[in-house]
Amino acid sequence: MSSTREILETLRRDFGGDIIEPGAAEYESASRSVLATGSPACVLRPKSVGDVRASVRFAAGTGLALSVRGGGHAFAGFGTNDGGVVIDLSLLANVEIIDKEHHLVRIGGGATWGQVAAALAPHGLAISSGDTKSVGVGGLTLSGGIGWKVRKYGLALDNVVAAEVVTAGGEVVRASAEENPELFWAIRGGGGNVGIVTAFEFAAHPTTDVFYGKIVFPASEAATVLQGWADHLRTAPEELTSIVSFANPMAGGPEAPIEIQVAFDGDDPELAAAAIDPIRRLGTVIGDDVALKPYADTLVDGMVPPPGIRLVTRSAFVDQESVPAVLRILAEVGASQGSPFIAVRSVGGAVSRVPDDATAYAHRRAELMVVTTTLGPQPVVEAAAPALAAIWERLAPHVNGAYANFLASATEEDVAAIYPAQTYERLAAVKRQYDPGNLFAGNHNVRPR
Repeated sequence: MSSTREILETLRRDFGGDIIEPGAAEYESASRSVLATGSPACVLRPKSVGDVRASVRFAAGTGLALSVRGGGHAFAGFGTNDGGVVIDLSLLANVEIIDKEHHLVRIGGGATWGQVAAALAPHGLAISSGDTKSVGVGGLTLSGGIGWKVRKYGLALDNVVAAEVVTAGGEVVRASAEENPELFWAIRGGGGNVGIVTAFEFAAHPTTDVFYGKIVFPASEAATVLQGWADHLRTAPEELTSIVSFANPMAGGPEAPIEIQVAFDGDDPELAAAAIDPIRRLGTVIGDDVALKPYADTLVDGMVPPPGIRLVTRSAFVDQESVPAVLRILAEVGASQGSPFIAVRSVGGAVSRVPDDATAYAHRRAELMVVTTTLGPQPVVEAAAPALAAIWERLAPHVNGAYANFLASATEEDVAAIYPAQTYERLAAVKRQYDPGNLFAGNHNVRPR
């Protein structure tokens, strides 16, 4: 069998992108993702779909581990590895309106949501996405996409109408409701399991400025505010999406204020007030900066942790009947020393109107999503692990599933939580068709059936 060096020399002849190896000036930055460090044998930065095909064939020929990187924000560190191949899609970042009448937008698989929002803003268009500028379109969309328009327009993946996919065999196929429909089903929720998406076609929507900001309450009012917030979101107009966060260790831990972020998708001040004012009446408001601003300005810069700092996230979904119990537990946990940072996101709305089996994202009935985050140097994170496990044991009877984009691990238990048995089996069948050798294993991996 040819050596990796010989295969790499062959690749150079028909690869138009960058090949970055150890010792190169760019290697240190190219070998890292946002939340993980690595030492890959090489980083390939394709400039075209042809380059991606060549990259995939190269990786398959070497037999080395393969990581595919979009924005590089995966908490589990999927964007890099040690000793393997990294395909960095960052140069495939074009954003183009391909049908003005139907607001169809073609986006390169390496684009970030900040690039997309900036490109669409002059046209008065937006796509329901995440909430962070530097997060990649590919990674977020392939596993979900819960952001500031989720209750009105659904997940990012609910707005995908087609995709260009490079398979494990190095072939380029189009996936849509009409072409390769099982592949189209799988890329909407199946993560990076079935191929590399080099371009997405999204249905964007006309957007106005939005009312966005933060309403703040004292930590002592957590129990009342949390329950009232959830009750209101159940009947609030779908233009309102919200996140409540508390126990922030950077702002006092158990004494940190309760922060409710709101986004009202519209520029009518009376409608916005009718949707948001019930939240203001939940307790003692000690801060309120809600204001009309461009949708693109609701996306924030992603946090890049300092060297040596680890972020451990864990997530689960909450159905309506379990909401009171979960919020009661979280209020107690947040008031205790050593609590993780806790965030609860409203879902429902447009997400819940999609049939359970329409996409590989399976958690359509959830009303809320809970996320805990622990951060610090490795010894601190390890020391906090038993207490964190105990919190999740308390929550376990009342929560279900997991959101792949907010998981710092990729155990078999994680994969089972992301994909219920029926979804997993169907994904495994698609995987066998498009990636029978499991080349794309650097993810929450579904093995070929």
